[in-house]
Amino acid sequence: MDVAAAKMIGAGLACIALAGAGAGIGAVFNGYLQGALRNPGAASTQVTNLFLGFALCEATGLFGLVIALIFMFT
Repeated sequence: MDVAAAKMIGAGLACIALAGAGAGIGAVFNGYLQGALRNPGAASTQVTNLFLGFALCEATGLFGLVIALIFMFT
């Protein structure tokens, strides 16, 4: 197998993390919206947890993207 082909396959596999990040972000916002609709009074206290969950999911996706770029350009 050619080295360039192996780099592209590795980059594609590393991008699977982006799909997981998208699903995780959807789950975080889904949980927040369900909780906010059931108890609107407590919704304002959960905004910090919402942003923390979003940031952690997004960081996972960004790590996967960085790994993919490292595979492609090194």
